[in-house]
Amino acid sequence: MSDLQDRIRAFDSDARAAFAQATTAEALDRIERDLLGRAGRIRDLFKGVVALPADQRGPAGAALNRLKTELEAVLASRRQALAAAPAALATDTPRFDVTLPGRPPRLGGRHPIYATLDAILRVFEKLGFDVARGPEIETEWFNFEALNIPLEHPAHDQWDTYYLDTQRLLRSHTSPVQIRTMQRLKPPLRIVAPGRVFRPDTIDASHAQMFHQVEGLMVGERVSFADLKGVLTIFAREYFGPETVMRFRPSFFPFTEPSAEVDISCFLCAGKGCPACKQRGWMEILGAGMVHPRVFEAVGYDPEAVSGFAFGMGVERIAMLRHGIRDIRLFTENHARFLEQFK
Repeated sequence: MSDLQDRIRAFDSDARAAFAQATTAEALDRIERDLLGRAGRIRDLFKGVVALPADQRGPAGAALNRLKTELEAVLASRRQALAAAPAALATDTPRFDVTLPGRPPRLGGRHPIYATLDAILRVFEKLGFDVARGPEIETEWFNFEALNIPLEHPAHDQWDTYYLDTQRLLRSHTSPVQIRTMQRLKPPLRIVAPGRVFRPDTIDASHAQMFHQVEGLMVGERVSFADLKGVLTIFAREYFGPETVMRFRPSFFPFTEPSAEVDISCFLCAGKGCPACKQRGWMEILGAGMVHPRVFEAVGYDPEAVSGFAFGMGVERIAMLRHGIRDIRLFTENHARFLEQFK
């Protein structure tokens, strides 16, 4: 009896596994014939019942009949599941046409702001400038007072920003990186400081409340305005083209003296005048000047022993001039049709 019971248990396990693995109605019909048909494996099990002693035949036969009924129910359930499955599952054909051409993945590209930033930094790195970075959350001392911008001075309004609390604010320029670098290092030094800055400007085609800057600083003995002009001229010709002409216009910045606004000849019309340069032949690209002695005093430098120059430019503005973009908001609206032009 124990041998027959082992054979019945093995048959039960094999039958259930075969039903579960069947993926078509035809396969189920074939399995049913092999296992439960008139000439199937179950017939051999019934023959084994007949060979048992008379007192064991009844219980064994009843158990085998119950098993057959259970397996027929499992078979019927599997048939219903296959009938309800998608048509592709009930056939031996593939679920997709492998002869169709593939769809290549869409590749992204460098955002125009960061592509422009990379190009700017490459020029200054060739000139021996190191890249310096600093925190975006600053204090009033680093963002204003160390840069000769007293909190009560009217010039403070030009660099107004967002305050997080009474002690901390979002930097309105990357000039605090220059202060932190001078506190850490002794001259001579040459750095460029890229990064995001924040100002509560009214958003329009040329203003944003978050944008990117690159500021530069060079400090050493006998650094002059001629050095500043030479560095910026090389940058302009490297980035905008070898025929670019540069001019300096007097201006005012609290942290530089003398100060200047820097223009380049319009590279689109070669200085003749066009809509891009508003018929003036010149495009303003940055501000610059010689570092104010009070800035040196704030960081512990002797203004009688060293001199230096600083400059700053908006990355978005450079990108807009270079690519003829008229609205700064396009950079952050994430329109694929706009961004795909710069891949």
